[in-house]
Formats: sequence, structure tokens, C-alpha cells
Amino acid sequence: MMLQPKPKSSVLDKRAEIIAGLKAVLPERAVIGDDVSLKPYETDGLTAYKQMPLAVVLPEDEAQVVAVMKFCHLHGIRVIPRGAGTSLSGGALPLADAVVIGMMRMNKILDINYADRYAVVQPGVTNIAITQAVQDEEFFYAPDPSSQLACMIGGNVSMNSGGAHCLKYGVTANNLLGLRMVTIEGEVLEIGGKQMDAAGYDWLGLITGSEGQLGVLTEVTVRILHSPEGARAMLAGFASNEVAGACVDAIISSGIIPVALEFMDKPAIHACEDFAHAGYPLDAEALLIIEVEGSETEQTEMLARIRDICAAYHPVSMRVSQTAEESAAIWKGRKGAFGAVGRISPDYLCMDGTIPTSQLPNVLKRMQAMSDEYGLKVANIFHAGDGNLHPLIMFDANDVESFHKAEAFGADILKLCVEVGGCLTGEHGVGIEKRDLMSVQFTPAELDQQRRIKSAFDPEWLLNPSKVFPLSGLSAAA
Repeated sequence: MMLQPKPKSSVLDKRAEIIAGLKAVLPERAVIGDDVSLKPYETDGLTAYKQMPLAVVLPEDEAQVVAVMKFCHLHGIRVIPRGAGTSLSGGALPLADAVVIGMMRMNKILDINYADRYAVVQPGVTNIAITQAVQDEEFFYAPDPSSQLACMIGGNVSMNSGGAHCLKYGVTANNLLGLRMVTIEGEVLEIGGKQMDAAGYDWLGLITGSEGQLGVLTEVTVRILHSPEGARAMLAGFASNEVAGACVDAIISSGIIPVALEFMDKPAIHACEDFAHAGYPLDAEALLIIEVEGSETEQTEMLARIRDICAAYHPVSMRVSQTAEESAAIWKGRKGAFGAVGRISPDYLCMDGTIPTSQLPNVLKRMQAMSDEYGLKVANIFHAGDGNLHPLIMFDANDVESFHKAEAFGADILKLCVEVGGCLTGEHGVGIEKRDLMSVQFTPAELDQQRRIKSAFDPEWLLNPSKVFPLSGLSAAA
């Protein structure tokens, strides 16, 4: 079980006074203090863990964020930034003595500049809303997490989110130009700008992926790109996970960069086919979904090269779409994959680690051995092109032993990722889920250096303090 820092009794004892104080600096509609209304904020996408917060505030502009931060800093109150609450690593899990600052009311698109290809948005704008706002002019915003209908751009920046198409276009960090952020003292910082590679130190790179530990975002400037002429998808089924993994490595090693290269194993194939009826080959042990884009000629040439590579691995099935409708059918099951697995298991943990693509066959084989050892099924659905794994470990949250096994299984998968030269997280962040594994990835000296950076922004460790770093170092850092 994940432990939380001990609540400050000095804060808990003044709960009514704190809520009254927040209502004094914010409109009353922006403060939530009653238990019933607080209930939706007790967890995020990592629903296995719950904790009711002290209070929730819903600011509507930057000035209100500044007021909240100054108030909480003055009174030594912890602050948990929250977007849509879709974090799968517990990044927005509250603390009993903390104020959750929800950004969903700051949801305006402030500026769109097609000539210079950028959009300025508030942090509560959903990921998909940016593309929807610019698609009539044949532009789009590239990062596309599976939760893009709900997740918000502020959370995407905080976790450095990716998605199926980040193989070609990169993750959030590669599509970010600037931001405004409020520090715990209430100071407004403007970082980056409206063009690539702002002068000076890469403060934008430091803030991106910092999981709400350095400040609260109030404005984000992102790159928008011209939409491609067209795109086509294909699928290829293989006789084993290892063969499919070897095929992925061969495609990437050839120098071809598809716009997306996704992997599903047999449990995932069957779950998605039962759910979406996408026409997936049920006799395949593993399935690759590959998408290319460009002109008709470019698409045809790339798909022909990829087909030749796949053929060398003796696929049991291969299908290339000829129309946009056929491509949509291929993607239909993948887009509904998490919901599909939810139909066959009462609960699952969605892990998130990265590995070199050359290690895919080895890692997939070892994960299956772990699955047998723990007696828990796992469905593999992930971004194979850049080695970003998302194994879904199926368990029953009502069975304590099953839950603990799932946690241990997940930890072993992430340790394996590091062992083969990968990383603990690709796009979900560390949150609370992986914080106690940080010592597997980093040395004590490296962790201390990271803590010093946080302390420079937040000396009292009031911002999202229970995330990212092992709790054993929290009191010393603060």
C-alpha cells in the first residue's frame, strides 16, 4: 500500500477557518468545503487510492490562482494541482491537509496564430479541443493521449504526455513553446514564448514533466501543425509476441518512421475485438497497427516497404487499408482498448515504462514469465515504435492479496524496464505509483540534486509534496 505524509494537525484543526479564508479571497462559488461535494476529488485515474482533501478551489483566472497560492503559502497549507483527474499514476491524489486547486474553469483558448503556427490556451482546455479549434483551417495539435477527450493541457504539460502519434511528432515537450506559472509564493513567471528555442537556460524543459511540484500553470502556448494530406493504416498479426517485437525493431531500424506503431497481444486482441468488432485476426498471438501519412504516393511507398519487412516475419494476417473508413476501422479497437479490458477484468493497473525497441522480444517474454509467476493475467497494449509499454495487469481490488500481487508485478515490470536500459515512466509520470522505485532509476546523489531543484522553487515543499520522491526523503528536503 502507498503511504502518505502525516497530515499537519495545525492545518486540520483550522479547517473551517481555512475554508472561510479561501472564500474571502475567492468568489464563494470557487470554494468547495462540504464532504459531499468534495467526494469527486478524492481520487484520480489511479482509483485504487483515495483521500478526501481539506478543500477544493476552482479559480477562473490567473489573479485567483495567485490569491490562492499566496494564502496557502502564508498559512503553510499544502496544494495539489489538478486538471481533469485522469492521471494513471496518482499525480493528483489529494492529501487530508491539502487544498486541491482544480483548473477546469480556466478553459479558454486565448489566441490562435496560423501564420506562426501556435495557440495560446488556459490549462483547463482539453487536449482534443485544441485540434477541434484549428481543424477547419487544416491544422492540428499533435500529442494525442488515450484520454484526449477529457485530459487537460495543463496536466499534459505536468506529465509530459504523449500518445499514439508521438513516434513521429514527439511528446508534449516537443510541441510546447511557452507557459505562465504561479509559484507557491504567488509570483507569476513567464517562460519560453511564441517561438522555438527561447534564449537562455531551458526552463521550459525543467517545468515540463515536473508534475505540479514547481508551480501551477495558468497559460500554455503550444505548436500547431498543418494537417497531413492523408493517412492510411495497416495491421499485421504474428504467431508470437517475440516475433512481433522483433518486427517492430526491424521497422524502426530500417529508418522508416511511421506516424504510429502500436502493439496488442492476444488477450488485448480478443478483448478489443469483442468490444469494437474491428475485424482483428483472432488466430494471432500479437498484432501491430501501423499508420503512415503524406501524399498518396508517399503512403503507398511506405506501406509497401513496411509490408516487405513484416513479410519476413511470416505474419499470420496482414491487411492494408485502402480508404479512410478502413483505417478508422483498424483504429477502432485500439482506441477503445482500455474500456475493452475493463469489460473482462473487475480492475486493472495500467503500467507505463519505456525500453529500447531492440529489447521488446526479451521484455515481452520475461513479462509473460512474471504473469505466470504471479498468477495474474496481463494484456499488453502499447506504443511499440518508441518502446513505451502499457501492460494492463488484471486483478480484483476487492481481494487484498490480488491487489498486492498486482502492485508487486507492476513494480517488477518497471524494474525490468530500467534493467534493460529504459525508464520508469514514458508519459504517465511518477506520481505516487512509481515514487518508491525512483531509487531503482537514480542514485542517492541524483535524487538529492532533484530535491534541491524542487526546494529552490518550493522551500517548504507545499506543492504536491507526496509525489515523485520517496517519502523517506521528504522531511529532510522540506
